Amino acid sequence: MRPEHLSLLRTPSTPAVHPDGTWAVIALSHPDLEEDTYPSRLWRLDLADGSMRPLTQEHQDSEPVMSPDGRFVAFIRAEPKGKPQLALLPTAGGEPVVLTDHPLGVAGPVEFSPDSTRIAYTARVPEPGRYGTAEGVGPEAEPPRHITRFTYRLDGIGFYADRPQQVFVIDVPEPEDAATVGGGMAGPTSETNTGEAPDGDDTPDANGTPDAGNALDANGTPDAGNAPDADKTDTGDDRLSPARKGVPVAPRQVTAGDRDHRNPVWDHDGQSLLIIRAVVDQLRTEIIRVGVGAGTAAPTGRDAAPEAPEPQVLQGPAHGAVAMRAGAGETLWLLSSDLGPDGMDFIGKTPVLFRARLTEAGISELQPCTDPRTGSLSPAVFLVQGEEVLLTRLNRGSTELVRYRGEDLEPLFAGQVSVTGATLMPGGGAVLTAATTDSAGEVYVVDDHDGEEPVRRLTDLSAPLREAAPVAVPQELEVDGEDGYPVHGWVTIPEGEGPHPVLLLIHGGPHAQYEPVLFDEVQVYTRAGYAVVFCNPRGSSSYGMDHGRAIIEGFGDRDAADVLAFLDGALAAHPQLDGERVGVLGGSYGGYMTAWLTTRTDRFTAAIVERGFLDPVSFEGSADIGWYFGIKYLGEDPERVAAQSPMAHIDKVRTPTLVIHSEQDWRCPVEQGQRWFVGLKRRGVDSEFLLFPGEGHELSRSGRP
Repeated sequence: MRPEHLSLLRTPSTPAVHPDGTWAVIALSHPDLEEDTYPSRLWRLDLADGSMRPLTQEHQDSEPVMSPDGRFVAFIRAEPKGKPQLALLPTAGGEPVVLTDHPLGVAGPVEFSPDSTRIAYTARVPEPGRYGTAEGVGPEAEPPRHITRFTYRLDGIGFYADRPQQVFVIDVPEPEDAATVGGGMAGPTSETNTGEAPDGDDTPDANGTPDAGNALDANGTPDAGNAPDADKTDTGDDRLSPARKGVPVAPRQVTAGDRDHRNPVWDHDGQSLLIIRAVVDQLRTEIIRVGVGAGTAAPTGRDAAPEAPEPQVLQGPAHGAVAMRAGAGETLWLLSSDLGPDGMDFIGKTPVLFRARLTEAGISELQPCTDPRTGSLSPAVFLVQGEEVLLTRLNRGSTELVRYRGEDLEPLFAGQVSVTGATLMPGGGAVLTAATTDSAGEVYVVDDHDGEEPVRRLTDLSAPLREAAPVAVPQELEVDGEDGYPVHGWVTIPEGEGPHPVLLLIHGGPHAQYEPVLFDEVQVYTRAGYAVVFCNPRGSSSYGMDHGRAIIEGFGDRDAADVLAFLDGALAAHPQLDGERVGVLGGSYGGYMTAWLTTRTDRFTAAIVERGFLDPVSFEGSADIGWYFGIKYLGEDPERVAAQSPMAHIDKVRTPTLVIHSEQDWRCPVEQGQRWFVGLKRRGVDSEFLLFPGEGHELSRSGRP
């Protein structure tokens, strides 16, 4: 894989499954190197044979959700240079309709009510006079911000205390004719794929891959210009009422105040919403319930609701709730972390599955169902069907799909995989998306009936990438650390006998993980001739709570020893690796560890410090998380902090270093990289600085292609 092959990476969204269980809608996105964007469009996926048909041709359509009655697909549509808005597509045929016009856009997840008549979503509501709400007043002319709390800005968002995220509810427009329901999209989009593309020759074949012989443009992308026009079907009419065509439906704002609200889900009765509300200057959250019959209408979504309904606080700031689902009867399922008495004990913590009773009075009988010390759960999947719960679990670098039904967690889709989303199938089982060792993302069906084929792969979206560039499969390795602790990771080795130069790659977090799946950075480095060594040292996730908490007030100690031990183990296990030509690189915490190692040893030929956490002292006042992150991880004793700080030991560095940073990085502010570069250069170290304008901390993951 080379950088020009990035356009062949295709990533599917969580499938939206139709109630009849025969088909689903996915959004398929990819990097476009020419336009420097991530175009995304909706596709209809047949769950029997994996054939796909395009449904939309827009620049960026994402996050599809099917209504419970199967009549509509709601999704997020972002016009070129516009803000993302809520859109609706009738499954019986017709044109998508954009329902909202929020000045700062709409955010998912989108939630249909149980009766399919309403949709809940979130949107940021700007303070009047800011963010373009006053004509002719740009950011430079806005009044000053009066800040009285720690939590007022966030990387990737910017200042947010003056534009809190609120929950809205909008009515689903009534169809003119509800007789045509189910069976799939009308017209050419619902036909079974025969292997012959209609006019445009860009229809995916039976394994879900666009036909590389006919369908792909120069970038390996399905040519939207040649797609069958999914917006003009043979039904002859738009199934939405003409009164609704092109006219935003008035949403109701059902939350208010200066705090963020997120993850709305419908209560058992379908007449109220359960919502997670932020707690100012804490990591803990509250769970509130609000009725949806009240609320102030905002005809275009541009006016804040002066009087939203008063919420009922169901759970005070006791935990860090990340997701919830209403189960059978009065059952409520929660994913939540115990953040300690001060609400800030986050290190090494992953959500625990809780079961509770939800009544008119509130939440009671809260009981943990999983062990927080060993069960590293993730909210990527959280689905409830009867007494069963489907979840994602982090396990030794993989993200697995597991099931809870009253006892232990049972793996449904495990191994060297990274499950990114799933939707329940009618009658049992699930449709999921996952990355694997040879694919950036595919769609699978997991059968819940113990059949001969419990897991079926429906698509092969990465086939064009594999054809253009063979994939280097990571080789698993576990070595003993200097104290005998097992260190787990992987090695990729380029073709040829070697000796191959080596890159020691270090992940961020630190409570994150490398995964044994297709990772574009590893693939590009390997194709360029480097062996890549990457592991999950102590401090990483997916190996239990103790593993994640082992580096508290010990940054650069056990974690550094683990990384070096793994490097030495990889060199010993693979003699074709050249131990005399080793480079080290990483981002965020990986940037910290890269810089730290160069203060400890001169063994590395060169280093790349990307978006690094390099000085915990200045980090406290400049980073969006600086008011707690360094303090909790490194402590507050000045001598102990200095003992863990790369900046305090910069005079020891001799390794040639490239510093990479983004101008709009508020997680590890640009001053961290600037000071590391200037400090090295002043001391005569060969150093360079690569600075990206207009980008934040997520540059290498979601920055411009």
